[in-house]
Amino acid sequence: MTEAILVTGASSGIGRAIALRLSRRTPVIVSGRNASRLQETVAACSGKTFLLQLDLTDLAALEPVVTSLLTEQGLRITGFVHAAGIVKVQPSRMDKIDCLAEVFATNFFSAVELCRILCSKKANEKRLASTVCISSIYANAAASGHAAYCASKAALDSYMRALACELAPARFNSILAGGVRTPMSKHALTDPAIAARLAAEYPLGVGEPEDIAAATDWLLSEEARWITGTALTVDGGRLCRA
Repeated sequence: MTEAILVTGASSGIGRAIALRLSRRTPVIVSGRNASRLQETVAACSGKTFLLQLDLTDLAALEPVVTSLLTEQGLRITGFVHAAGIVKVQPSRMDKIDCLAEVFATNFFSAVELCRILCSKKANEKRLASTVCISSIYANAAASGHAAYCASKAALDSYMRALACELAPARFNSILAGGVRTPMSKHALTDPAIAARLAAEYPLGVGEPEDIAAATDWLLSEEARWITGTALTVDGGRLCRA
């Protein structure tokens, strides 16, 4: 059996940077909805890479699709990174249930379901050893128009802490990421007013996807073997000014 690390949201941004870094030392399963962009990630990876096209909002489909890949490729997943996430910016009075359901399905419920599958003896022989979920400083430092996003990330952090207590010696941690240059944030960062505000708010400047990838790689590694149930802040000093 080949041991690998599963990375969701690997088609671009932070997820892609994590997949590329991890592929230098271990087989990686890259997951996302867009097949062509996933192929680009696979092509850029250094080592053995497997492609897993998933729609994380289709929770019922996750188990059969994941277990099929594991069986067909002779894989066992020892590490899991949930980097997939969506943001819907709007006033909370417009947060209807269908909108909340989409945000929570991608940001939180899919992580719950994948952890359940990977901790299963039947699907993965209970081989999951370490999980890192990419959360956000907005889980603790709320922002107007981001109520659903903030709530989903706070739920993710809390769930990781609970699993850390329940499922040791498997480790479960999250990263509270600050502002990072990604395709999703690129348009906003070209606005001079926004760029100036962020320059004032971030002592070390806006981050790069590789900054989150480095922290993720470390948390997954044996160097962090005594760290679990932790939300590691990686934000260029942003919360120092909160």
